[in-house]
Order: sequence, then C-alpha cells, then structure tokens
Amino acid sequence: MSTSPQAPAAHPAHEPRTLLVKVFGKDRPGITTGLFTTLAEYGVDVVDFEQVVTRGRIVLCALVTAPREEGGLRAQVHQWADGQRLQAEVISGTGDNRPRGEGRSHVTVLGHPLKASAVAALSSRITDCGGNIDRVFRLAKYPVTAVELAVSGVPSELLRSELAAEAAAQRVDVAVVRSGLQRRAKRLIVMDVDSTLIQDEVIELFAAHAGCEAEVAEVTAQAMRGELDFAESLRARVALLAGLDADVVAKVRAEVRLTPGARTLIRTLKRLGYQVGIVSGGFTQVTDDLAEQLGLDFAAANTLEVVDGKFTGRVVGEIVDRAGKARMLERFAAEAGVPLEQTVAIGDGANDLDMLNVAGLGVAFNAKPLVREAADATVNVPFLDTVLYLLGISREEVEDADGGLLLAD
Repeated sequence: MSTSPQAPAAHPAHEPRTLLVKVFGKDRPGITTGLFTTLAEYGVDVVDFEQVVTRGRIVLCALVTAPREEGGLRAQVHQWADGQRLQAEVISGTGDNRPRGEGRSHVTVLGHPLKASAVAALSSRITDCGGNIDRVFRLAKYPVTAVELAVSGVPSELLRSELAAEAAAQRVDVAVVRSGLQRRAKRLIVMDVDSTLIQDEVIELFAAHAGCEAEVAEVTAQAMRGELDFAESLRARVALLAGLDADVVAKVRAEVRLTPGARTLIRTLKRLGYQVGIVSGGFTQVTDDLAEQLGLDFAAANTLEVVDGKFTGRVVGEIVDRAGKARMLERFAAEAGVPLEQTVAIGDGANDLDMLNVAGLGVAFNAKPLVREAADATVNVPFLDTVLYLLGISREEVEDADGGLLLAD
C-alpha cells in the first residue's frame, strides 16, 4: 500500500523482464494452487508474491519472470481466472520491487474504535513528512482494533513526532518503533504498579482504612502531576497512617484490582521467554504478594515500618522514587543479562519518567499529559495487554498460545 504516487524507477538495461499477475475475487480453497499451477506450465521463476483475504475476498499478487510465450501465459491466466469466477490482470515490467527506502519503522495504531478519518489523517501525515506505507497488517480486532504499518523513507524520530500530535487529535494511540532485530529482542519488561498493573493507588487503600483518604488522594494527585517532590510527598502521606493496625495489609491485598489484560500480558510474555518485573512507589506489603501471584521475576517498592503490630508512619530503607525507579530498571536488566536497549518500561505518572527514558521502549499507559509527551509510545485504552501489539504480537497469536480460550483476567 502506498500513501503517495511514485514515479516509475529507472531499471538498468540488464534487469530481466517480469510480469505482475494480480487475481481478485471471492476466496475459496485452491486459488493459490490453481494460479501457480497455471504459471508453472510456462517455467517462470517466482520473484515475489503476496496474498490478502478480507471478509472472504482474496487479492493475490505474483511477480514472476516473463516467459518467451508471454501472450500464451496471459491468455492462460485469464482463462483459468474466468473458470474460477475471478478477475485477473497481468502487467509487464522489469526487475524486482523497488527497494524500501531508508528510515524504516513499524507503526502500530490502536483505536477503540478505529475510524476511517483517523487512518486518513495519519496516512496524510506520513506522506507529508516523506514516508511511504509499504505494508499493513491487522494485529487485533478486539478489545481494540490494532493495525501495524511498515513505513519507509522517513527517520523514526521524525515520524514519531509527527504522528504523536495527529494521534492526540484523532484520539487514537500510535507507537513508532525503528525496524530491525532490536524490536524482536526486547527481553525485559518492567511496569509501574499503581494505576498501571493495578487499577488502584495502594496508599489510598490504606488511607481509607485510616480515615484519611481525601488528604492522601490530594497529595498523590499533586505528586503524579509532578507538582511535588515524590519522596517528600511519600513521607507526608505515610505519616497519616501512623497508628494503623498492620493487620489491615490482608484486607488491602484483597481489595487490589488488577488492570484488565494484566494476566494475559504477563502470561504471554513469560511464554515468549521475557522476564517481567515491577517497580513501585507503593509498598512491599502489597507488591511482594503481587509478584508471587503473577510469577514475576523482579519486584521493588518501599516498605512501611511496623512496630508492635502498628504502622509507625515511616518507611524503612531506600525510597523508591523517580530516580530510584530508573536505578531499579538498570539493576533488573543487569541481573537478567539484558542490555537496556532491549528493555520496555510501562508507567503512568511523573515519577515513571526517568524509567521510561532509560528503557529501550518507554510506554505511557493511560498516563498524565506530561508523561504522554515524553514517552516513546502511548496507550490510552484500559487494557494492559494491548502493549503486546506494540511488540508486534497479534491477538491471534495470544489466543493460539492459550489454546483458543483466554483465561479470565
């Protein structure tokens, strides 16, 4: 698929003559076999071929070397196609496809729904910055529509910048990842916990039991917007829990709600050989339990101090703040033996920014505006497993791995 007209490329005189054979119509078993059996009678070599089936309609294109009896091949292809109630077209030319331009990227588009107006606007942006759409592939049809575009001719950084603004205007999510082996090589994913892996803010769950939920929620919101130093805000919020019975931990653990798609994301990544970790400005009293439940490889968080069975209103040990999250990502990567460029970080708040910047791919998940602007990719739908599409993993592949039946999330 092309986003803009292209002038025919000049072919060296020594390039062989080729024929592009196109067949389209109602799909049925045996069409591919029938076409190539027909072509085989003329001893042609296959240079390239592609096939797409959409809602029962097939488009099959074969690029083959031109035989001496070109007229006979053309007549035979049309005769075969007529017998199959298909339409056929044979186009003469020379040589292979023109090589893809430099500056190759994978562009993933997520829509809920994905409107034609959004596709038009994004493809126009690609054209305007000198890019070309070479291929399109659907990754998922639910819970969101996800498509992947192979784009060439424009640097990934410029393309990301151009499409980010348009995606926001069209209310779709777009991720731009440079093509190459490194895309398939990301082998460590580290997630924030509150409002990312889970739907809750754990400090607020504790605060509800202490009767200070409103005060804590306001300080949390200011910290996530980057208006307050995280370490200072953490100490202020934890101080409000002083005297709370530590037995409340069991109740809070029971109240935690995983984000839809969290189990599917982690289960799929583990099957693919990824290592998965969490790093949180929350508390080990909850994150350790999550790590055990989900079979995570790494976990780091703050720890609430407990004396005589009650919270003291203090944390013990090193505070996991914005800079601390980035350090933990680096530590996890070193322990896993994974280069930083092969890591993915997912978060939503200002205290995730350093971690997102350090990772090879930083994903803003239902994030604050400041974080969306800084991240490599954004996801604004409430399904955590959509991150798989950014890695080129399709919904069909996920379901096949689960035996056709996804476990309840």
